[in-house]
Amino acid sequence: MAEVLGKTNLFPACNYSQKKNLEGGACLVPKKISGFCLKRNTFSSLKVKSLASGSDFNGQRVAFLEKKSMSKRRFSQVPIKAKMQTGLINRGQKWWEKGVQPNMKEVSSAQDLVDSLLNAGDKLVVVDFFSPGCGGCKALHPKICQFAEMNPDVQFLQVNYEEHKSMCYSLNVHVLPFFRFYRGAQGRVCSFSCTNATIKKFKDALAKHTPDRCSLGPTKGLEEKELLALFANKDLPFHYTPKPVQPTPVPAHEQTHMPNQVPSHSKTELPPSVPTTSLKQRDSEGKTLVGVGR
Repeated sequence: MAEVLGKTNLFPACNYSQKKNLEGGACLVPKKISGFCLKRNTFSSLKVKSLASGSDFNGQRVAFLEKKSMSKRRFSQVPIKAKMQTGLINRGQKWWEKGVQPNMKEVSSAQDLVDSLLNAGDKLVVVDFFSPGCGGCKALHPKICQFAEMNPDVQFLQVNYEEHKSMCYSLNVHVLPFFRFYRGAQGRVCSFSCTNATIKKFKDALAKHTPDRCSLGPTKGLEEKELLALFANKDLPFHYTPKPVQPTPVPAHEQTHMPNQVPSHSKTELPPSVPTTSLKQRDSEGKTLVGVGR
């Protein structure tokens, strides 16, 4: 770099403290350039960019410096996790993301679960509760994807237990893998836990509740007590307005008519009851008296 600067005479106004003879092959190295010191190997990460001809600044040529790109050695020292976070290398798919079908969706929150069930209409909805560290969930996932591919009209909702523990507690989910089936106005039609060994349970429930049917009422979704449990959970950003409690009408034939009772503030007193034994004694005494008179 010093030889280039010396030949092109880029900095003619610089002060030089030492001058050496160039006959012996020694190069002229500037010690101070434009107010800063230039020592050997000081800027190892900088290189001189090629100068454009005719690029003058106040009658003098200007040298542009640019930083070298990251070397391969330094790149190899970056941790793999940092490379994944910065996007330098692609992140591998997780096991529950492999083989996902268009009718499969991972739930992001409690509100998303409630809305997905209400928007399903008459479709059968299968809610799959899983955990990334559950071996049974991982082994069963490929078969769930096959069922989703064979039944495109069924909606599959995946709930990650590790990310939504508080919501799973409110829904009384304490065993994995766990499944709940919902359908239209019926709401929840069945719930169970199964593995690869008991996959027949899942097949039977799917065959029973998949046939087309028409609901006579609005889509129910979660039960009222489950919605109240989610609403009472302060850890969940879930908003719900409880339904007003309506009194149950009592049929007319079941209503009992109570007799009129005397008010407590009334001063009327009922006469004391006369014992039957005293009446009989009086009658007998009257008869004896009549007999004696005769």
